[in-house]
Amino acid sequence: MRLASIRREYTEIAGIVTPRGVLPIRALNARKGTAWEETLFALIESGQLKALTDWYNAIGREELVSVSGLVPWEQVVYAPLYRTPRRIFGIGLNYVDHAGDIGDAAPQGFPGSFFKMADTLIGPGDEIHLPRLKEALRTTAEAELGVILGKRCRDVSEENWLDAVAGYTTILDMTEESILKGNEFVKGNPRYLTIVKNFPTFFSFGPQLVTPDEVPDVLKLEVQSVRNGEIYAKNVVANMTHRPARLVSLHSSIQGWYPGDVLSTGTPRAFGLADGDVAECRIVGPDGFSMEPLKNPVVDLKKHPEKEG
Repeated sequence: MRLASIRREYTEIAGIVTPRGVLPIRALNARKGTAWEETLFALIESGQLKALTDWYNAIGREELVSVSGLVPWEQVVYAPLYRTPRRIFGIGLNYVDHAGDIGDAAPQGFPGSFFKMADTLIGPGDEIHLPRLKEALRTTAEAELGVILGKRCRDVSEENWLDAVAGYTTILDMTEESILKGNEFVKGNPRYLTIVKNFPTFFSFGPQLVTPDEVPDVLKLEVQSVRNGEIYAKNVVANMTHRPARLVSLHSSIQGWYPGDVLSTGTPRAFGLADGDVAECRIVGPDGFSMEPLKNPVVDLKKHPEKEG
């Protein structure tokens, strides 16, 4: 099953993705007399997502055809999947190729984890803002596979890691790389990682959540960093130094997980952004599998002072 959050009548509501459009869950409740949560975060937090997925796979896919209230594709406006995750975890240098780009070694014993703040979050089609700060001279974007956690848990084994997962999504994670490495205004320092990762608009996720039953082997997914419609870099999840099973298990043994936590698993390669660019994350797999691409236009606030930062 695939779900999305869409904008309708000044609100953001959850819906089930169908070939003809997105069916709001509130329309399903009205027609069927059900009481599913009607926002995606609440659906995950309540633990209802698994039951909804089971219903969808058993009979729901066919029943949705007769439910009125569908929003056709030409009227769908995506929102972020949700706006208030308790925690966002990023994983740095998780592909050897990307680590080599910045002259560093991929972390071996433990992953290079860092936190993102929820107020960095934007959704599909929203603008990525390159900072006004004079020290900010090069912002990069990183296309990544996102893992969305489905329940509160600790000490999850690698064998049972999928028990903790609500689904997957596409992510664009931004970094103010010039401050991290250093430039004419500032000497670089790896301790600046929190600063360079947490400018406004520096984390985009969505447009769809794909439940794990639709992904037979996550290791075969290919993550593509795309700039202005051209693939800049790509790699398969199997080539990660720390694969999703280890990332979910290890972090569960350190700080544990809450429902709705987001784990961004690392990028094949970052690419520089300039005013007017479009950054994109694509994720594809065997037998024609693909996720809905995530796209965001880029606006340089130094060139557009009228824009809010």
